[in-house]
Amino acid sequence: MNGRVVTFGEIMLRLKSPGHERLLQSPSLEATFGGGEANVAVSLAQFGLEAAFITMLPVNAIGEACIDFLRGKGVDTTLIQRGGSRMGLYFLEAGANQRSSKVIYDREHSAIMQSSPQAFDWDRLLQGAAWLHITGITPALSPNTAEIALAAMTAARKRGVTVSCDYNYRKNLWKYGKKAPEVMPELVRLADVGIANEEDCQLALGIDIEQPAVHAGQVDAARYQLLCEKVLSTFPNLRVQAITLRESFSADRNAWSACLHNGRAFMLATRYEVTDIVDRVGAGDAFAAGLIYGLRTKMSDSEALEFATAASCLKHSIPGDMNFCSVEEVKQLVAGGGSGRIQR
Repeated sequence: MNGRVVTFGEIMLRLKSPGHERLLQSPSLEATFGGGEANVAVSLAQFGLEAAFITMLPVNAIGEACIDFLRGKGVDTTLIQRGGSRMGLYFLEAGANQRSSKVIYDREHSAIMQSSPQAFDWDRLLQGAAWLHITGITPALSPNTAEIALAAMTAARKRGVTVSCDYNYRKNLWKYGKKAPEVMPELVRLADVGIANEEDCQLALGIDIEQPAVHAGQVDAARYQLLCEKVLSTFPNLRVQAITLRESFSADRNAWSACLHNGRAFMLATRYEVTDIVDRVGAGDAFAAGLIYGLRTKMSDSEALEFATAASCLKHSIPGDMNFCSVEEVKQLVAGGGSGRIQR
């Protein structure tokens, strides 16, 4: 299998209150790193694929620690650009029962938001790449990052590199004067694989269907088949459209599944009951990584969907943004080994 997977976006310092405490309830915060595209790169490296992450990081001790962390997880960090004055932060308070989790961003004037499009030579950065992954988070940050994302995808298409885009709508990020549906469609027209959650197609692309919305705790497969078909008809460049399906009963108990349409058939994955959630942040990135892995390793579309759904199900059991599961563990769950018994 020739060529590496390249992901591009912002990685942040994640500061989380211990356990299920409120933010600063005690004078402690757990510091780790996280961010959609970096999460995907780490997961793919854990699966054994060659993965590189591209971003802009400041030349300081935090930037160095971030690079050391990524390198330690098997990610190629040689393409990371250096500059800017600070790394973005985000604060996380984990919810419990009926109290929702809370995220507070502090990423204004971060290194990547200060970057100019000229800082990224995509003809050089994409040498040896077979796949580029990007999300809707990056173009939401600033006009410059939107331009950089578009340049990356344009260069990838010209080189024949497969492009995946997770639409990843974040309402708290689109603050620079443009709405997501004014920006995202131009990027999605350059993608081969589209990834979304239940609301991303509507909020990021402005695509909806007239059928009534799904209520919490329910998934209407027919509705999502129609939604996938509408996305594929709007963006005929897409080979597949995948949507993750979360049924939220409380902060601790969800059901998790996904669907995929390849233009010929609609597929619905296994539904997992996820109780006593450890950390749901990054589950969508774990799904994206699983899908990329499946498609890169020549699984059928239905096999790739099942692998991605199982991988993202397991992410709910792992603290932090990133999924540290192996291929063998994911395949065991796909095969029905989800009892949680000790493996001796």
